[in-house]
Amino acid sequence: MMPIIFTILGLCIGLGFGKSLMSGLKVGVGFVGLSIVTALLTSALGPALNEVVDIYDLQLKVFDMGWPAAAAVAYNTAVGAFIIPVCLGVNLILLLVKGTRTVNIDLWNYWHFAFIGAVVYFASGSIMWGFFAAIICYIITLVIADMTARKFQSFYSGMEGISIPQPFCAGFVPFAWAINKVLDKIPFIRTLEIDAEGMKKKFGILGEPLFLGIVVGVAIGCLTCTSFGEITDKVPYILGLGIKMGAVMELIPRVTVLFIEGLRPISDATRELIARKFRGASGLSIGMSPALVIGHPTTLVVSLLLIPVTLFLAVILPGNEFLPLASLAGMFYIFPLVLPFTKGNVVKTFIIGLVVIVMGLYLVTYLAAPFTLAAHDVFATTGDAAVAIPDGFSGGSLDFAGSPFSALIYFCCENLRYAGATFLVVLTCGLVVINRRNINKVEREDIAADMRADSKK
Repeated sequence: MMPIIFTILGLCIGLGFGKSLMSGLKVGVGFVGLSIVTALLTSALGPALNEVVDIYDLQLKVFDMGWPAAAAVAYNTAVGAFIIPVCLGVNLILLLVKGTRTVNIDLWNYWHFAFIGAVVYFASGSIMWGFFAAIICYIITLVIADMTARKFQSFYSGMEGISIPQPFCAGFVPFAWAINKVLDKIPFIRTLEIDAEGMKKKFGILGEPLFLGIVVGVAIGCLTCTSFGEITDKVPYILGLGIKMGAVMELIPRVTVLFIEGLRPISDATRELIARKFRGASGLSIGMSPALVIGHPTTLVVSLLLIPVTLFLAVILPGNEFLPLASLAGMFYIFPLVLPFTKGNVVKTFIIGLVVIVMGLYLVTYLAAPFTLAAHDVFATTGDAAVAIPDGFSGGSLDFAGSPFSALIYFCCENLRYAGATFLVVLTCGLVVINRRNINKVEREDIAADMRADSKK
């Protein structure tokens, strides 16, 4: 869909057919390349982690289906069937009333909104409750995308005119802001400025994401062995796993360059059109997938370091029933909107990641029952083996069940019912009003700046 969407969008803003098509093709190829690299991570890491589970007899009752299965469940429900036109209609209304400045064309990730809608639908038995939950999640996500747009664009190079309206990322923004504020008050951490580039300078090859990937891959490979003798026998397998993990860390940043090359002509033309046709309407953003920026070195390093930590926490945390395996490939998507607050600081980002991972494990456990209901219904209807849950297990996925958005909305709709719905409506309307005031303020400032510039001429 991306080549088609971008070609049409480019033509609408006067970019020309050739440039529009090339922009769309590069973004489309970028997604294909990212899927290939992610599949390499899953195919290499999955069997090794399954061996570790068998060796140490890790018995946790919530089966990790991974985000592809979660997306399949979301889109194959009554909510998912209509989620794209419904959300696009909501987006248009909010644009007209200046409740948002984000045009969310990240259509694939609309499955996140369908997911929370499906979970509430199967728990409550009401399709209206399902759409209510999805729309609330969509509006809150658009507002957070607006509120983080300038910080996001200033932190990531080449992302002018882009925002991230993906609820899994947006759900961690309040935690990133609050935890970062607390960390800035701790003297030792406040003065500790270690970003990914700083790690390379300080530790040399030891700070390179490529080398860290190999080390973690080798370490996980060693955990699949029960004796030193077995390690020596499996040296080719262990080293191969290390190289594959290193390849993932090296290739993701290279693939994401395609996204930037494809987006730049569209974003530049959009800004020029706005400046030419709509004085005071600056700040319009194109809502895109966080896949554009997961190649940032800090995201790669922290995600890699959290993989073994997450497995350890899943085993020792009391009350947790979820063992993340397939979901580990989605670890990168926690951090796209966290880094602009931590300014790429590895230590701060790791601490925030640790907090949200602990929270995410419990949230997946909490949402396992309604998610299982939805998965069973989809399997009975479609027969899709990807959404089948083994006997004796519940189903779950870190993305999007590990997001605070999903848990909050589900809790309000299912447990508090009309009182919870009232709270969500008040919260959402309040955020829209605040966002509208911010939009109007920025427009007034831009108009004043344009008038000053005109007077000088």
